[in-house]
Amino acid sequence: MADQKHADTIKARNKRFLLGCVVVVGGMVGLTYASVPLYALFCQVTGFGGTTQVAHDAPTDVSEKTIKVRFNADVNSGLPWQFKPEQREITVRLGQDNLAHYMAENLSIHPITGQAVYNVTPLKAGQYFSKIACFCFDEQTLEPGQRVDMPVSFYVDPAIAEDINTQDVKTITLSYTFYKAESSVEAPDSNDDQGG
Repeated sequence: MADQKHADTIKARNKRFLLGCVVVVGGMVGLTYASVPLYALFCQVTGFGGTTQVAHDAPTDVSEKTIKVRFNADVNSGLPWQFKPEQREITVRLGQDNLAHYMAENLSIHPITGQAVYNVTPLKAGQYFSKIACFCFDEQTLEPGQRVDMPVSFYVDPAIAEDINTQDVKTITLSYTFYKAESSVEAPDSNDDQGG
């Protein structure tokens, strides 16, 4: 009788341990799937890693203080585009809505869809750099040889001048890199068998 009671106690303990292991593994799998969107949300809220903010409108109060904004453009080697800023640098007033232009051109003989990724440096300025409208919010499809103007509307939050960690920031660099989108409409290679 005592042996049966002892065996039942061990079985119950083993079941609880097994259930605990299943819960831990399940939680770890759930965190794995949630980590990318949670990290993206964290970066968007805090500006971590130079992630910029998105705004609907510029603030109504514009400061007399200014900051330089430089523009950088890169293209991934897998995308046959030319991409460059139309201006290298502008001086902006804090809180003022500004408009900068980039130029993109499809150098291939096929339509191609690209997606721009972006950040600002120094990274600590990301939480104060807000975009109102940007070509980077959506994928861009360019026809063969097509050349387009790609504007970005932005402002730098006046709070950057009040933050003790960013008072040394005199220049912000806005960088974009275009990649071929996974959903690209590019036609198959011309050396593929056409059949017939």
